[in-house]
Amino acid sequence: MPQLPHPTPEQLRRDPLPLRGRTALVTGASRRGGIGHAVARRLVAYGAHVYLHHHVPHDAALPWGADRPEDVVASVRDAAPDPQRAQVLHGPGDLTETGGPARLLAEAVEALGGRVDVLVANHALSGDDGPLEAIDQGMLDRHWAVDTRSVVLLVQAYARLRAELPPRTPGGRVVMMTSGQDMAGGMPGEVAYALQKGALASATRTLATTLADLAVTVNTVNPGPVDTDYLTGEVYDAVAAMFPGGRWGMPDDPARLIAWLATDEAEWITGTVIDSEGGFRR
Repeated sequence: MPQLPHPTPEQLRRDPLPLRGRTALVTGASRRGGIGHAVARRLVAYGAHVYLHHHVPHDAALPWGADRPEDVVASVRDAAPDPQRAQVLHGPGDLTETGGPARLLAEAVEALGGRVDVLVANHALSGDDGPLEAIDQGMLDRHWAVDTRSVVLLVQAYARLRAELPPRTPGGRVVMMTSGQDMAGGMPGEVAYALQKGALASATRTLATTLADLAVTVNTVNPGPVDTDYLTGEVYDAVAAMFPGGRWGMPDDPARLIAWLATDEAEWITGTVIDSEGGFRR
C-alpha cells in the first residue's frame, strides 16, 4: 500500500521569516493605533516588503485624528528583521474616486518592484451612520463607495495583475475585513456600515472561487471589538468585561491571524469568514 506524502522534518520546521521576498499592499494604514498599522508590522516582521495606503483626511476629521504617514512608516519599518533594508513604502489615495483602486494597486506594484502578492483591504468609513430610522441615501451611498465598492474594485485590479504572472505563481493572498453584523444581535446602531461589511462577507466565497485558478486565496476576517483608541471611560470598561479575558482585542490580535493567512501555511484556507473575537459575549 503506497505511503501518503508526509511532510519532511525540514518542511515541518517553521521559517522564522515565512514572508521573505513577498510583497504586500495594506490599505487604511493612517494611524499607529489602527489595525492596518498592526497588520503591516506583522507582515514586515515576517519578511515582507510592504506598501501602506493612507487617506489622512478621513482620520483627521474624526475625534481621534490622524498620524503623520512618516511616523506610521517608521513604526512599521522598525518591526523589520533588518530595518535598514526593509522596503516600507507609502502613498495616499481616495478609493472612492473613479479609477482610484486600480491606480493605487498600480502605484504599489511599481513601488514594490513589479508585483503585489498580498492584498489586505483594511480601509473603511468610520462614523456617518445610524439606526434604521436615521440613515438616508447619502449615508448608504458613502458606505457603499468606501466599504464595499472600492474593495471589490481593488480585488479586480489585483486579479488582473496576478493573471499576468506565470501560472500558479505562489503567495497570492487577499484578505478583506468585515465586522460583527452576522453575530447575535447584529449592529442595529450602524445599519449602513453593517450592510456594506455584510456584503463583503457574503462575497467572500464568490471571489475565492473566481481567483482560485490564479492560485490566490480569498478570506475575510471579523476582528471583533478592537481597541483602536476611539473609546474610553465606563463604556470602555463595560465592553472589556464582555470578554472572558477581561480585556479588549488589541490591533495585533487580528493582525496575527491576517499575517498567518498570508503565509504558505494557510494556502489551504480560502473562501472563509473567520471570527477573531476572543470569545466576546454579546
